[in-house]
Amino acid sequence: MDDRTLVQQLRQTLKDGRARLREQYFARPQAAVLLHRQCRLVDSVLRALWDAYRMPKSAALVAVGGYGRGELFPYSDVDVLILRREGEPDEADAVDASISRFVSALWDIGLELGHSVRTVQECTREMRADVTVRTTLLENRQLAGNRTLVRALRTVIAAELDVRAFYDAKALEQQQRHIRFHDLSSNLEPNLKESPGGLRDLHTVLWIARAAGIGTRWRQLANRGLLTADEARHVARSERVLQHLRIRLHYLAGRREDRLVFDLQNQLAASLGLADNKQKRASEQMMQRYYRSAKAIRQSNVFLLQELQARLFPVDPTPHPIDENFQAVNELLDIRADDTFERTPAAILGSFLAMQQHPELKGMSSRTLRALWQARQRIDSKFRRDPANRALFMKILRQPRGITHELRRMNQYGILGKYLPAFGRIVGQMQHDLFHVYTVDEHILMVVRNLRRFTEPQHAHEYPLCSRLMADFEHKELLYLAGIFHDIGKGRGGDHSHLGAIDAEHFCEQHGLSRSECALVVWLVERHLLMSATAQKQDITDPEVIRAFAAQVKTERRLVALYLLTVADIRGTSPKVWNGWKAKLLEDLFHGTRRVLAGVSASATLHDSLAERQGEALRILRTYGLRDDAHRTLWSQLDPVYFQRHSAEEIAWHTRLLYYRADPDLPIVKARPSKAGEGVQICVYVRDQPNLFARICGFFGKIQFSIVEAKIYTTRNQFALDTFTVLDPEHKPASYRDLTNYIEYELMKRLTGQAPPDPIVPGRISRRLKAFPLTPEVQIFPDDKGSHFILELVAGDRPGLLASIAEILARHNINVHNARINTLGERAEDVFLISGPRLHDEAALVRLEASLLQALRMEPVAALSPAAADSSQKQRAIVS
Repeated sequence: MDDRTLVQQLRQTLKDGRARLREQYFARPQAAVLLHRQCRLVDSVLRALWDAYRMPKSAALVAVGGYGRGELFPYSDVDVLILRREGEPDEADAVDASISRFVSALWDIGLELGHSVRTVQECTREMRADVTVRTTLLENRQLAGNRTLVRALRTVIAAELDVRAFYDAKALEQQQRHIRFHDLSSNLEPNLKESPGGLRDLHTVLWIARAAGIGTRWRQLANRGLLTADEARHVARSERVLQHLRIRLHYLAGRREDRLVFDLQNQLAASLGLADNKQKRASEQMMQRYYRSAKAIRQSNVFLLQELQARLFPVDPTPHPIDENFQAVNELLDIRADDTFERTPAAILGSFLAMQQHPELKGMSSRTLRALWQARQRIDSKFRRDPANRALFMKILRQPRGITHELRRMNQYGILGKYLPAFGRIVGQMQHDLFHVYTVDEHILMVVRNLRRFTEPQHAHEYPLCSRLMADFEHKELLYLAGIFHDIGKGRGGDHSHLGAIDAEHFCEQHGLSRSECALVVWLVERHLLMSATAQKQDITDPEVIRAFAAQVKTERRLVALYLLTVADIRGTSPKVWNGWKAKLLEDLFHGTRRVLAGVSASATLHDSLAERQGEALRILRTYGLRDDAHRTLWSQLDPVYFQRHSAEEIAWHTRLLYYRADPDLPIVKARPSKAGEGVQICVYVRDQPNLFARICGFFGKIQFSIVEAKIYTTRNQFALDTFTVLDPEHKPASYRDLTNYIEYELMKRLTGQAPPDPIVPGRISRRLKAFPLTPEVQIFPDDKGSHFILELVAGDRPGLLASIAEILARHNINVHNARINTLGERAEDVFLISGPRLHDEAALVRLEASLLQALRMEPVAALSPAAADSSQKQRAIVS
């Protein structure tokens, strides 16, 4: 049989065999059976080709890595070592030619091959240099060829293997891998293999156990006393959950895919037979199952590595007593008796307090961790009602150090969810709001962590105002409680803020907090979104907005607490959500409200702040050498609204640009790095004209920049004086000089010719937004004064979104006076202050809303028929 025919036959054999295994798996899902049969199928193909090609007797074919272990996922690489003997050059050339022909055929057959060709001596050198090669060769299985050569390899592996060095290398490798994933298993697109709590954590334990000759299966480790039979079953069950997910993920993707990507989560949940319910989507149920299995794997990994270390490298176990329940052994917290938690249940919480009070301890012993895991079932309603246990929990929150570490440890071992059942319900719960990138429990702990960082001097440079406020805040544990409860009501249906406030009130009353302390925590939980919503959606330069916000806050202590919680909350959603612009908005709102709460009226605050702002702007202008009256021509064209909406620094900037050309013939466009620390700020001064806002937005949409703020103002002499702050969402490195020159030149060219807006370029939609689309929302309502309307939009963010909105507003003859553009991850929440004669016409308003909704849904915008407009009008009335 010629090579081509043989390859085609084996290719068909492999294809038919894989199809048969897939069918068998979905008929009766058994992960271990599938992984073993996949290996046997590939074994048969490799051996058939090896024999048919009459491979040299001086070579051997060896399965290594996961394939060598006997586990092969549907689309995983097939890792093989072709072992060859050292020989004369003529012989070596002939062997190399045979191997090259063999490997090429394997690729043609359709195997994803990971192969190496080495002599025993070369394997020895590679093992000494690279722990990954050592690990791969450790799991070897001969498939065909020279047995003597394989025995020689195994002899070398055994001789070269330094168990202590191997343990240290694998532990360090795991540590580095966890750091690469930010030490979190609760990312929303975890890697089933590599993430903390993934299959690799289990492999690490088994590799070390194999190297030490202890065993290669969980049952064997249990027989050797490293874990109990129940623990072995628990580990195997968690491993099977991840194996099943990985198998199905490969089949759904049709390729090797180890990440639980958004694109496939819904399909994967459906393949597991899960369906949406009132509380959770099917994908959320599936991911919660994953997160809980990953948590169990991390627990097992920690105590098994400790057990292996103690077994393989025993040291002096002399205990140093701490109290009647605990002792220090090898710098680890250890229980003094196996039944400590059964005899003294309060010691469960006491163990975490001991860790906080003894900074010399580096962790908990495996005995303690396993006992904690077993003892978590003792935390019942009676335990929670015990005043001593309640006092212990509050004492943990009041410690000067270790709060975040111990809350994380309590969550890791199921203690926190048992003590706070409401917290237990959100462990591993996903959030499909397009801006949280962590599960609810991990987000909550990130918020507490951020609050703690405000207390630590080494982090004071990050957020100086927060650090100063936190230093003066009495009873910081109240903030930590607000952080713990602020999102604890998610996933139950209803308003999570209200549900969380009920839980917080119940907790505070039970734990002996005073009435005022309880009221503060409950208020913070219920209103934790108030400050961010006000700062990002309302015009905080309007004194009425500040006055209304101050009326809700009522006291400075509440204001400080809400500001600290808000900053910690936004920073805890995603690394991409927080930016300098949001920080400035919150600071401005904080300072303005603080003045009102100090007794200065809103109008007086406005009058004083405007005078102060103008004076500060003049002071800045003098530093540039401008004469004292240089500002008068321009300022005579500006009314109080302008000075209200712009900072002193912005006023000085505009004045420097325009004091000698307040009535220019050509547009003026100037750009500079934003003073907020990120992005570019652009000033546009041009005689007012139709579609100006749309043209500017179209330009930034074309160059894929996001507008985060737009201050639209028309002077008394009918010039548009508009200021935009824009960000590059990709954060690509660029020279600010080149970038500002480009923006100034291109934008001025467009405004000079009064060209139509740039065509809207549809932006690429993120995978997450495709998988979990956000239903857009449009609301238009009059402001309190009745002179303007407020347009609020919520939609999935994408490049060109604002340009589409601006184009529709222009088409409907709507004037934009101010725009607050708020992007939270992949969720856009934009607010516009608008006016237009047709906004008072109900039918025209409905047509505008319909056009906006179509644009937000990315549908072709078509004119509404009278019947459709009437229908939409009725629907809007019902919604209102």
